[in-house]
Amino acid sequence: MKAFVLAFGTRGDVQPFVALGRALSDAGHEVLVAGPACYQSLAAAGGVPFAPVDDRWNRLTDEPHIQEALATNYRGPKAKRTAIEVVRRTRHYIAAALDDIAAAVPAGTDVVVHHTMLPGQHLAEALGVPSVPVALQPNWVPTGAFPCPMWAPSWLPGSFNRLSYRPAALAPQLLLGAVGKHWRARLGLRSRRGSGDPFRRPDGGPALVLQAFSRHVLPQPADWPGYAPVTGYWTLASEERGPSPALARFLDGGAPPIYVGFGSMRGQNPEAIGEMVQRMVQATGERAVVATGGGGIAMAGSDTDLVHVVDDAPHDWLFPRTAAIIHHGGAGTTAAALLAGRPQVICPFTGDQPFWSERMRSIGVAPDPIPQRQITAERLIRAVEATRSDTAMPRRAAEMGELVRSEGGTRRAVELLLELTAHQA
Repeated sequence: MKAFVLAFGTRGDVQPFVALGRALSDAGHEVLVAGPACYQSLAAAGGVPFAPVDDRWNRLTDEPHIQEALATNYRGPKAKRTAIEVVRRTRHYIAAALDDIAAAVPAGTDVVVHHTMLPGQHLAEALGVPSVPVALQPNWVPTGAFPCPMWAPSWLPGSFNRLSYRPAALAPQLLLGAVGKHWRARLGLRSRRGSGDPFRRPDGGPALVLQAFSRHVLPQPADWPGYAPVTGYWTLASEERGPSPALARFLDGGAPPIYVGFGSMRGQNPEAIGEMVQRMVQATGERAVVATGGGGIAMAGSDTDLVHVVDDAPHDWLFPRTAAIIHHGGAGTTAAALLAGRPQVICPFTGDQPFWSERMRSIGVAPDPIPQRQITAERLIRAVEATRSDTAMPRRAAEMGELVRSEGGTRRAVELLLELTAHQA
């Protein structure tokens, strides 16, 4: 089997696709992963063939006015104008990435596996091979069990649950606008009703959708169809780099620390968050590794005996060496925390993060979530103390770690792709 895998998004989005590429290669199949150029080193470290594509979208949030709008979740007239700018530029940058993808198509491709925000179904149709969208979150396959995690409120009446997934299904087409249609034309395909839906085959039947999360975290609803299997998380051991000497010395210098980091999220007042973290450390006596990431936390001063500041660090290496993990609730970070088997404190910002934070509370590995706009030093202190005083929480986190590590998500994904291509042959 020869697979062309199309990745998109931040590191938490791209890494699972690189992990799938590694699993395909280990199973003896040919694979090429195409993804943002800024993650080429991630693929190289995993020994995964990689085609770098335009990554200007990944640098959008480096711009101060976009950071400011994101911090308010695009509230207010000024932020709304910025949102329109972001959509316009996103379309332009994705169009450039699609051109790079088209130029990298391997001869003899048997299947196109793609992120839901990339219209990989057009490329697969042009090649005459199956298209397999990948759901890293349960936002795409409708169910009556719960509303769409991406946007729908948890209080939505149950009778509206399935309907709440319709906006998510339309999101890729609405975001791309005419970009997908133009790319389709450049691939030599004629316009076709429903071609913008990545979850439908050209003949109108449902496409295989791989849901790359854990059934132990989110039990599979009875009404999810067989063409949308839950595989387990797609994980990649970090071989890119070890810790810095300074971080290694800090970890060796005392008890396991708490990790604090909000990934690419940036709130309205990173300095205030940094002060809250300092107060939490002083009040609890816990040591902390603070990852400033996308600027969500600004730590004044230099490292101390109790606090070590990093830009980022490989989660799969660092998290098992911590006592607890404070994070934003992104799907990738939540998965890494689960795999590490450590208690979590989640401060959700937006999107599906509130959903994951509530799931972590429900399965007993985290206290009540602290929404980003409601963070205080006192709430952080109480949450951290809860991870220590509730002896069941560390035990449950360790149990969940064993369960999700045993699933073999990438192995199952490879089996399903092989079954699909064998059936198509």
